[in-house]
Formats: sequence, structure tokens, C-alpha cells
Amino acid sequence: MSNAAILHEANEFVKKGKYENFLAYCTEDTTWVFIGDRILSGKMEVLNYMKEFYWEPPVFTVDTTVGKDNFVIVTGQITLKSKDGADTHYDYCDVWKFENGKIAGVKAYVIEKKDNLSF
Repeated sequence: MSNAAILHEANEFVKKGKYENFLAYCTEDTTWVFIGDRILSGKMEVLNYMKEFYWEPPVFTVDTTVGKDNFVIVTGQITLKSKDGADTHYDYCDVWKFENGKIAGVKAYVIEKKDNLSF
């Protein structure tokens, strides 16, 4: 299975709110860098982040997927629901790194949409 296929399979668990199942696709020391915001190190920090920010499973679409060697680049949109029930919409570009068929990390460029502007 290609790294892109592994990523898309893993993300199906995120869509269902099954974050622990998603993390089975990650290395123990996975590192997630949200550019300009935060860095998460290890599965536990990623799980805690998901539980804190994904009050409901995120709704996301994938526009583009490009796989090359140990990297998969994905672009799309994601909507997160806040504690008070408000939806916030974002565009994203994620650069996923793989090691031995597992997600070793991601650099996520996430930008909040203003006034429903989109490319």
C-alpha cells in the first residue's frame, strides 16, 4: 500500500472520532508541527490535542494528494467545531513524513478562512 493510501485509510478513523485507531498508523515518536502555532511530540501529545480541539470529529475534504518517496502532500479544507458549537473553516496544506509505512510526522500549514474566501 502506498503512503498516500495509508494516510487516507488512517484519516477515515479521524472522521469517525476514533483517534486512538488513527494513532496506530503513527510512529511512537511522531512529531506534528503546526507552523506558527505549536509542536506536538509523540502519540500522547497528538491524542491530547485531538481530544482538546476535535470536540466533534472534524469535517474535511481533500483536494490534492501528491506522494513522493517518504512524503505525502495533501491540500484541502477542514471545519472544526468549538466548545460553544461554532464552526471554524480552514484551508490546509499538510506535508506528511513516513517511516517504514507509518506516519512519522507532519508539517501543517493551516489558515483560517475569512468571509468564505477560497481558491
